[in-house]
Amino acid sequence: MIRIKIKKRVLQFKRPAGTSRGVLLNKPVWYIIIYNENNTGIGECNPLKGLSLDDIPDFEERLLSIATTFESNQKIDLMDLAAYPAMKFGFEMALKDLEQDQDCLLYPSGFTNGKSSILINGLVWMGDKEFMIKQVHDKLKEGFTCIKLKIGAINFKDEMDILKSIRDVFPPDEIELRVDANGAFAPGDALDKLEQLSKYYIHSIEQPIKQGQWDAMARLCKNSPIPIALDEELIAIRDSVKKAEMLSKINPEYIILKPSLLGGFTETDQWIALAESLGIKWWITSALESDIGLNAIAQYTFTKNNHLPQGLGTGKLYTNNIPSPLVIANGSLGIDSKLKWDLTEIIN
Repeated sequence: MIRIKIKKRVLQFKRPAGTSRGVLLNKPVWYIIIYNENNTGIGECNPLKGLSLDDIPDFEERLLSIATTFESNQKIDLMDLAAYPAMKFGFEMALKDLEQDQDCLLYPSGFTNGKSSILINGLVWMGDKEFMIKQVHDKLKEGFTCIKLKIGAINFKDEMDILKSIRDVFPPDEIELRVDANGAFAPGDALDKLEQLSKYYIHSIEQPIKQGQWDAMARLCKNSPIPIALDEELIAIRDSVKKAEMLSKINPEYIILKPSLLGGFTETDQWIALAESLGIKWWITSALESDIGLNAIAQYTFTKNNHLPQGLGTGKLYTNNIPSPLVIANGSLGIDSKLKWDLTEIIN
């Protein structure tokens, strides 16, 4: 007999988090707790304001309604939740967790037993020049060899100066630099900016212009001196034929996969299969989840055996995160088998 509980938690950032869509002080998540006679499964719904398809005013009411129907019918068809990717991911995660006897174990592996870790990038948040430079130095001290900088929110010259200050000390064979523009560039001057950025040996740039401009993005991908990775471009496309059409037309070097925004692991699998069929490389990124969601995404990612640095370091941003065995050390995300989950605030 399945029972379901929904629990909201407002995560508090340790410091204001600057993004291209404004500064975040906190963000809500909703946990789906599914019980049966033997086990408990926990999933996380993580809609991002202004980005998720299910960033809707009545998110909680709809989630509760879906949970009530699931409990009443004792079954759910996840395909019916295609319009609500954050909810779909939450239910998929909880059901996967329910299959195992151990807390928060979805994909048993060398990662979950603490013997292996996942190489990740160190994320530098938007802010003034001094703040961003300080973050860069902090990440280097922490052992990261791949750093990702959010750009597009401050003066472009200042952002160039930050990149120059890194390259003056750390050559490309020591530090890999990725940048994420979150669609901040105008199509008319994007190529010029990409040419300026290329002086600093940038590994890749995510979403240089806003999504939905397929012709302009295809031209950029063809002519850019920096490999382009699509991110927001993927979020609104639900149809598999449309996915293939977009990837074929734009032909990017990389795509960035965020299970929370795409609708879960099944949807992510479909994107991976399409990308690989076209020779497009990819990596997986978290999207400001708590450690519940980050843990699930990390376990899934490890099974994919992708050796590029992944974007899985956001779980340590919060003052009230869920206590977990996830640890970041020497530029990698791993599990400390001596630490345990504390799920008291979720389950009780």
